[in-house]
Amino acid sequence: GERLGVQPAVVIGRVAFARTEIYAGHVQRGLDLLDEVGTLLMSGQVDPLTTGIMYCELICAAQGLGRFDLAREWTEVMEHWRHGAAVGAINGRCRVHRAELLRISGPCDLAEEEALGACDELRPWMRREFGWPLVELGTIRLRRGDLTGAEEAFVAAHRHAWSPHPGLALVRLAQGDVAAASALIADAIAHPLDIPSKERPPFGDLQLAPLLDAQAEIAVAAGDAETARRAADALRSIADTYGSRGLDAAAALASARAALAEGDPDGAIDDAGSAVASWADIGAPFEAAVARVVLGDAHPRCGRADRARMEWQAAGAAFEAFGATGWRERVERLLADAPSAPAPPALPTPTGAQMPPPPPSPPAAPSPPAVPAPTDAPVRPADSAGVRPTDADRSTATFTCDGDTRTVCFGGRTVLVRDLKGLRYLARLLAEPGREFHVLDLVAVENGTLPVDRPGAASELDGEAGAGLPVIDAQAREAYRRRLAEVDEDIEDAARMNDVGRLELAQRDRDYLVAELTQAVGLGGRHRAVGSTAERARTSVARSLRYALRRLAAHHPTLATHLEQAVRTGTYCSYTPDPLAPIEWEVSVTASH
Repeated sequence: GERLGVQPAVVIGRVAFARTEIYAGHVQRGLDLLDEVGTLLMSGQVDPLTTGIMYCELICAAQGLGRFDLAREWTEVMEHWRHGAAVGAINGRCRVHRAELLRISGPCDLAEEEALGACDELRPWMRREFGWPLVELGTIRLRRGDLTGAEEAFVAAHRHAWSPHPGLALVRLAQGDVAAASALIADAIAHPLDIPSKERPPFGDLQLAPLLDAQAEIAVAAGDAETARRAADALRSIADTYGSRGLDAAAALASARAALAEGDPDGAIDDAGSAVASWADIGAPFEAAVARVVLGDAHPRCGRADRARMEWQAAGAAFEAFGATGWRERVERLLADAPSAPAPPALPTPTGAQMPPPPPSPPAAPSPPAVPAPTDAPVRPADSAGVRPTDADRSTATFTCDGDTRTVCFGGRTVLVRDLKGLRYLARLLAEPGREFHVLDLVAVENGTLPVDRPGAASELDGEAGAGLPVIDAQAREAYRRRLAEVDEDIEDAARMNDVGRLELAQRDRDYLVAELTQAVGLGGRHRAVGSTAERARTSVARSLRYALRRLAAHHPTLATHLEQAVRTGTYCSYTPDPLAPIEWEVSVTASH
């Protein structure tokens, strides 16, 4: 492509090279290359067909790694881009990716709706690859508890020469045929089907990861502790190689299951608790609830029946909200069979229903007032004694740069790190805590095209580059808000009439509308635009900051954790630490070179 000047060939070649780097275990190098391709695609310099297919590649690479945060970000970019630009089957591919994200975040009914729509759109365009949306549809139905519908989808995918596993094996497990499930998953691992498609990892350990996850679950049901441990250890090795939080959480849950089968409830509690926390951070309520079920299974073996009930109740509420009916019924059976505990809290009831009064609790010692959420102009609250923090309460930290090396001192620990673009963005934020910086200001200062202290530059730059089109225009926003008001009235009426079914449907409608409006609104209520310089800069700055924090975490994890909690990204970025624990930063905004 470079020799002949054929840009689509250049872009496709770069993506292929990046993905082979990932499969070879050079994950960060591959992701960095994909980021570069993504920036090129967002520039609008690549033709629409190549752009759509390569966006799809970026999302598939993230999904295969269990990096749902990246998959979500690129799916949003592709969704904004495709309106008016997508051709051929690109719309259908984008819908599959939206179904994948809804399968992770819920609710299930919206995920199934997207998957069915994707199947309708892609049926004329795909042959063997049509198994991809079919498997996604089957997986969503399996989570809902629709075993018949799930089996139909997986069998249809198999007819298209597409691997139906681990989904079909898990259907057999849910149907109670443990022997068939064990045989199917063992055969799928021993003879993985080579899929000539970018939609799933075509070879290597990443292809086996979801199969091993399912094998651990099936082996525990079969009472085969040896196979469960072997699958869990193999999955842990893959997670350690590819450094993904999603894979790490799956490996922790598999290990918890194996520990239970081996008679080690304490080890199971540790691993399952870790999985719950990781899945909750990722934003995967279904996976977190499944891990809670395993955690609840372990607690009674350590004599903590009350803790088991708490975990199962939390899992049941999550399954209900997600739309996982089969799993919710399973949790209800566990609660019904569990020994009664004194005054257990009931499962959450729908909005508007009467909640039982909380049990009496002993008097507690006075506690400090809650810290208010940061605003555009953070106000430092008084502490529990009514005294505001003084300069003597401040801790000091250093974030200075000398050439290509940055000296970082925080919490009594000093490290040297190589300077990065994201660290220079971070230095600007640390220099003025609480101030919101427009991403165009950050980029312009970093490039040396704008003075550091010049006010009002963002509006000038944004105006010069063009504001782009709003994600949702004014008319659409008004229509959303009118529909939201109608749904709120439905919720009130359903609660008044004690119509639980109607109440649940209305609440889901409301959650969907709020999520759509939230996607279109940035920090401080500003309307987001697609195709603008600001939008491209927002994505670039956010990626640079995330990469810098990952690198910083390898040298100073305490500081990285603090910054992840205190740094806000978007069209406007800011560093807003806890007002009760002020930090005085010594900062070099730019490198000396």
